[in-house]
Amino acid sequence: MIHKTAIVDSRSKVSESANIGPYSVIGPNVEIGENVIIESHVNISGNTKIGNNNKIYPFASIGNDPQDSKYKGEQTKLVIGNNNKIREYVTLHPGTIGGGGVTKIGNNCLFMISSHVAHDCNLGNNIVIANNVPLGGHVTIEDNVVIGGNSAVQQFTRIGKFAMIGGMTGVLHDVIPYGLSIGNRNYLQGLNLIGLRRANFKNKDILGLTEAYKEIFVTKNLTDNLNKLNVEFKENLLVKDVIEFIIKGKKRSICTPFSKE
Repeated sequence: MIHKTAIVDSRSKVSESANIGPYSVIGPNVEIGENVIIESHVNISGNTKIGNNNKIYPFASIGNDPQDSKYKGEQTKLVIGNNNKIREYVTLHPGTIGGGGVTKIGNNCLFMISSHVAHDCNLGNNIVIANNVPLGGHVTIEDNVVIGGNSAVQQFTRIGKFAMIGGMTGVLHDVIPYGLSIGNRNYLQGLNLIGLRRANFKNKDILGLTEAYKEIFVTKNLTDNLNKLNVEFKENLLVKDVIEFIIKGKKRSICTPFSKE
């Protein structure tokens, strides 16, 4: 159902099962999937594709021009998956040519009030972004990450799966999978053990990761520490994830327990 006060461009592709509320505006290059609920006063523009069963709350702005001074109106995209909740005043921006042209958001994510996803970000599934959290451009967040309120994530930063970022944290360094990171300028406080247990990982694997963590971060020389890592640890799937994440690091340094505030 489309409310009589909503403005929906005739060139847009809106599923018949979608519900668009009062005074919302849908642009010409927007695609909206099945059973999407768009409440009042929502603006969706640009080359934006929204999957099924999403709920978008009042005053969200989705698909508008990226906040990048190099952007000159190129045809870039924003792709949103299924079953996401996008709360009030959230802003989600499309990609830029310099960053690959696409911002991607997976499934089952929650974007709380006033959170922001900048251009060229790549977000996985089951992510929770709390209130007032901005993600800078080109940020990568893997599955099952939680970011606490009033934190900020610098551009080009990576956050590994099942990591947790404490509230009011400035994320300048890449956070390993399963890591727990806090601080004015983030450092690694340890592992997200509560998250691991809630996800029903095996106790022996969690214990193995805990022991490997001590060896990986025994000194600031991570490359040397990985080379010396006990072979048994490398058979642990959780440890493998951490090793692969560290090896792939490029733009930002890895967050460690030794990082300074």
